[in-house]
Amino acid sequence: MWHFRLWDVQDVAVFLSITLFMCHLAGAISIHSPQRSLTRSVQEDVFFSVDATCSGIPTIQWTFMSGAVSRTIGTWQPGVYTNITVDYSSRVQPYDNGSMGLLDLRLQDAGYYVVTVTEAAGSSKDTGFVLKVNEVLYEDLQYLSVSALALACLAGLLMLAMWLLDKAYRRIVAWRRRRKMPENDVTELQPLDRRQSEPRHENTPEAAQG
Repeated sequence: MWHFRLWDVQDVAVFLSITLFMCHLAGAISIHSPQRSLTRSVQEDVFFSVDATCSGIPTIQWTFMSGAVSRTIGTWQPGVYTNITVDYSSRVQPYDNGSMGLLDLRLQDAGYYVVTVTEAAGSSKDTGFVLKVNEVLYEDLQYLSVSALALACLAGLLMLAMWLLDKAYRRIVAWRRRRKMPENDVTELQPLDRRQSEPRHENTPEAAQG
């Protein structure tokens, strides 16, 4: 009689343990993220994709860490409150599922980002993201602008040199023409016969009377 009762108590204890464990699993915090390492350029935007689930309304907190620097970006509860720090107030977009958007990236934004999800019971879980920010786009634009300026200056110098050479060539041609004109245009004056040049004296009545 007591033997069966003892087994009944053990069965109940095992059943309750399994039930409590399943309830604990059902209320456990889950954080899913498709990508943990991100690379962006200066002035671009980045989206930290997170799908956080837990029992009750979670408290979501994002933290930035880089070397010895660690600062809180913002904390919010979906549909309850949102508290973004002053340094990020104009660049952060919070989402109810735990995701976060960061706008207008700067070089100093490169580092490690941690999202911490805390449930109502007090348990929490976190996951991290690595963000690399480079200025390749800015350097390319600067290089292209400098190259374009140098090419424009070179083209201007070439055009000026061609104009000067053309002007010099025209002057040389005109000078040579002026030198040749007297040699080609000189007209030789033929000497007139003195007999032809002397006026003829005709036997006129006035001459005979004279």
